[in-house]
Amino acid sequence: MKQHAERFSVERMSQMLDVARSGYYAWRGRAVSRRERANQALVENIRQVQVDSRHTYGSPRVTAQLKRQGMLCGRHRVARLMRLHGLAAHRSRRHVPITTQGEPGALAAPNVLAQDFRATAPNRKWVGDITYIDTAEGWLYLAIIRDLFSRMVVGLSMADHLETSLVEAALTMALGRRSLTATLIHHSDQGGQYTSRAYQSRLAELPVQVSMSRVGNCFDNAPAEPL
Repeated sequence: MKQHAERFSVERMSQMLDVARSGYYAWRGRAVSRRERANQALVENIRQVQVDSRHTYGSPRVTAQLKRQGMLCGRHRVARLMRLHGLAAHRSRRHVPITTQGEPGALAAPNVLAQDFRATAPNRKWVGDITYIDTAEGWLYLAIIRDLFSRMVVGLSMADHLETSLVEAALTMALGRRSLTATLIHHSDQGGQYTSRAYQSRLAELPVQVSMSRVGNCFDNAPAEPL
């Protein structure tokens, strides 16, 4: 009744619930018990954990997080308070981005690398890829270029978008750190960023042989997967 006092009159709620108004007013006049105060504080902490988890935590994970924060609480108590206050986890499936999406009309290069991931010297074989990272503020996209000789990441770029500039920035970093003295195999998937005219024009200015994975074959570019 207290929670709905702003929407409904006490008299109307008393009639619907078949309770005496005097009993409600007597309850309102009582001091809040220590247990009630503890529950109120716990509910506020539960709400914060739910906000931090973007409402994806159910009572077991909420309880575990509260305990990590030094709070003494049982799972059943947390579950009861969550039900009472409507703090259930959201079950809707979150959109997962697709990083490998071809550009209509783009021509892919042949698979020159052909899963030969050995390199006899630096700057002979580079592999590039894009991955995504789930953050509290949304998806963050990471583009890398890895040298297969040392397996070192020689170029990387991060952004909140999947535009061609993401992979261009990673290539710029790699070229700034390495000097190409012989023909380099640049291998990637057939994503629109790599097959774009802008990126291919950039590669055409370099001593580079372009190589691309076959469609649907993740093994062709396995070493490029960010660790």
